[in-house]
Amino acid sequence: MLKLITDLILTYIGTVTFGVLMNVPRRSLNLGGWIGTISFLAYRLCIAANLGIAVANLLGTLIIGILSMQAARYKRMPVINFNIPALVPFVPGGQAYQMIKNFALGNVGEAISFLLQVAIIAGSIAFGFLLAEMVNRMQTKLMVQFSSRWSHENRNNPKL
Repeated sequence: MLKLITDLILTYIGTVTFGVLMNVPRRSLNLGGWIGTISFLAYRLCIAANLGIAVANLLGTLIIGILSMQAARYKRMPVINFNIPALVPFVPGGQAYQMIKNFALGNVGEAISFLLQVAIIAGSIAFGFLLAEMVNRMQTKLMVQFSSRWSHENRNNPKL
């Protein structure tokens, strides 16, 4: 439990620090850090439940995509200010390093294993953002549909 709390604190710090390095506006740093921390918690819970690294990355990036779009609406800022820093904990840098190292050492079988891991993680990250965009579009469509229906039904109500 202490390791999880430490990981979450370090994830928040890493996400905010990456946002500072990338010149993200200051008013989006805190919220972006929390988005990264919440999505990393979901990732760690999926790993603990033995759902696999692909499902964990998919769920983590889906949460990043949905929360980033909500935060962008709330703060009236571009979505990229929130989702790029929050994505940092999911980047398969360790596997990519091991892949290159094993190719350089001549361990082709081990290198291909890491190459497949990198491809699966990158694919699940991309698919997670695709699903988040679909959820956002469905939510927007429903909001427009219900708001126009509500205003049409209640336009003659003097109490509103």
